[in-house]
Amino acid sequence: MNRNDRAITLFTMLGHATFHTYELVVPIFVVVWLDAFSTTPAFLGLLVGASYACTGLGALPSGVLADRVSARRLIVACVAGMGGGFLLVSAAPNLAVLGVGLLVWGVAASVYHPAGLSLISRGTTERGTAFAYHGAAGNVGVATGPLLGSVLLAFLGWRTVAAVLVVPAVLAVGLALRLEFDETAGVDVDDADGGEDADADGANDGDEAIDADGAGDRAGADGDDAAPDGRGAVTGLREFVSRSGLLFAGGFLFVFLVGNLYGLYYRGAFTFLPEVLAGLPRFAPVDLAGRTVEPSRYVYSGLLVLGGAGQYAGGKLVDRYEAERVLVANFAVLAVVALAFVPAANAGLGPLLVVSGTLGFFVFLEAPVNQEVVSKYVPADLRGLSFGWTYVAVFGVGALGSAVAGVVLTRWSPAVLFALLAALAVLAGAVGVHLTRRGD
Repeated sequence: MNRNDRAITLFTMLGHATFHTYELVVPIFVVVWLDAFSTTPAFLGLLVGASYACTGLGALPSGVLADRVSARRLIVACVAGMGGGFLLVSAAPNLAVLGVGLLVWGVAASVYHPAGLSLISRGTTERGTAFAYHGAAGNVGVATGPLLGSVLLAFLGWRTVAAVLVVPAVLAVGLALRLEFDETAGVDVDDADGGEDADADGANDGDEAIDADGAGDRAGADGDDAAPDGRGAVTGLREFVSRSGLLFAGGFLFVFLVGNLYGLYYRGAFTFLPEVLAGLPRFAPVDLAGRTVEPSRYVYSGLLVLGGAGQYAGGKLVDRYEAERVLVANFAVLAVVALAFVPAANAGLGPLLVVSGTLGFFVFLEAPVNQEVVSKYVPADLRGLSFGWTYVAVFGVGALGSAVAGVVLTRWSPAVLFALLAALAVLAGAVGVHLTRRGD
């Protein structure tokens, strides 16, 4: 990686780690909030799901902004807003204020992925490697947030812990402001290669940017690839509708569908996983030095650590193999893992740890794979818009997974939940097979 690639990668790594620090510490708090506010998994699932939905629904306007405004400004504002939301959460006296704080976090968090991923796709030359490091950094946050939350909750009240978690946002903003880079350095490389990640079979030749059916010629008719100064970006509602229509007229429609299914699996699996693990006899709370320790929280944190390796592996795989084929193989594994989870939990600690670790690794491996598939199907000047739509799917529609998981666990059982997750993975894999055939 050159100097500019390294600077952009580090900048986005900071933002991504901060995003996931907050995102997956919430399930750790869910266990505490169920008792603190005397509520049910179904209601709390709806509340948390609403905040997660904001990270997706807000991604669309954020994606439009990412095609017009400096990524630095957007990401710094995003990180500061996430910290502010958690500060409000720490002071929440009831569920209403808790909900408002989570919504503030969700709205601010919605800015990150469209801005960060479009920055990588336009500014770096070794895009797959940048996505790999970016993903691995996200999982540092994924693992650090829950682990830090678990340790602190053993000694401090949850409000104090939430306030302490504002500190990472303050530090990330300070570090990010010190980095300098060219936000469009990778665009010229794309032009020199004759198109957006043309594969060996020629599925995306020349300037065809959306898909092999030729829809990309229409999307790219405005000329040069866009820069953050707004050239080629969406400037009004009519243009937004027109360009979104062009995206969905081609292969991006199927990429979007995969994003929906992946988001439902991701949220459905992780929102209540600490609660599911805590309900197993082998993870009953233990007293240690006068403090109550929840082993389930540390198992949850551990499987998320493995997710960091998964993100890195996913980024490296799509630098070497066709992204659509990696996607199909990964969803096949996720279907098997979901079906194996409850039998493994009943079989003993060893099998449960193996299946849990496998779940963490392969769920997060999918993230950079999806990002590369989006980059292959979309022109550089619409990457912000396309990533906006992608995270409407992953985090917006996907947020329904939290609510559905809460309802399923309230009315039925973990076995029903994981069977549903397996079905989602099978459907996503089937769509991936269709994408693979389109490219052949």
